[in-house]
Amino acid sequence: MSSGPAIILVRPQLSENIGTAARAMLNNGLTDLRLVAPKPDWLSDRAIAAASGADRVVLGAKIFDTTAEAVADLNRVWATTARNRFMVKPVDTPRTAAAAMLDLTAQGVKFGVLFGPERTGLENDDIVQADTVVTVPLNPDYSSLNLAQCVLLIAYEWYQAQGPELPERHMTKGAADIATKEKLEGFFQHLERELDECGFLRIADKRPVMVRNIRNLFQRAHLTGQEVQTLHGIVHELVTYRHRKGQGTT
Repeated sequence: MSSGPAIILVRPQLSENIGTAARAMLNNGLTDLRLVAPKPDWLSDRAIAAASGADRVVLGAKIFDTTAEAVADLNRVWATTARNRFMVKPVDTPRTAAAAMLDLTAQGVKFGVLFGPERTGLENDDIVQADTVVTVPLNPDYSSLNLAQCVLLIAYEWYQAQGPELPERHMTKGAADIATKEKLEGFFQHLERELDECGFLRIADKRPVMVRNIRNLFQRAHLTGQEVQTLHGIVHELVTYRHRKGQGTT
C-alpha cells in the first residue's frame, strides 16, 4: 500500500485517544501520525495500551507546536468538521476525499487530514490551513463521533480506494477442505431416502422440484467434507430418534 495521508491530531486531550487513533490508522496501512501541542503526558501507558499493537505508530509520532508547522511539508490538507464554519471551501465526504487523495498519490503529492480536540473540534484558525473540508454524512439528529471513529472512517475509505484484495469468501484451510461432489451426492441420496421414508416428498409431481431446491440449498453453502459428515450424523440421529419414539422408548 502507498503511504497515504498524514493523520494530524490537533491538541488531543486524552492519551488513550491517541492510542486508539493509531490503532485505526494501522488497521488501514497508515503510519504518519502527527500531534500538535499534545499534553506533556501524552505518551503514557494508556496510549500504548489503547494502541493494542500499533505501538510503532504511537512511538513514531512527530510533535509540533502549531498546526501550520505540522502541515508545512504537505501540498494538500483536509480538515474534518461537522459544523458550518462560514468559510468558502470545497467539502468532501470521506469517500470523495479518498478518491481525490488517490489521484494526488499518482502525482507524487503529499497530503494529510486534520482532526481537532475531542470536545471542541478544530478551531477556525486550524481549518484555514486546509484546502478542503471533509464531513461525514451521518444521522443529522445525532452525528457525534469520537476521535478514533473519525480517524477510522477517513483511513478506511483511503484503504478501500486503493482496491485491496478481498479475503476468501469462506474461511477454510484450503480448497482440499471443500467437499467433493461425490460426497455431496452421497449425502443427498441419504437425505432424500429419509425424506421419502418420512413422507416429506410424498407428492410425486412436486418431488423433482423439491429435490432440486434442497440440493441447490446445500450446494450454495460450499460445504466442507467435515460439514457433510456432520449433516449425515444429524439425519441419522433424527431417524434413530423417530424409530425410538415409534417403539415407545425414551
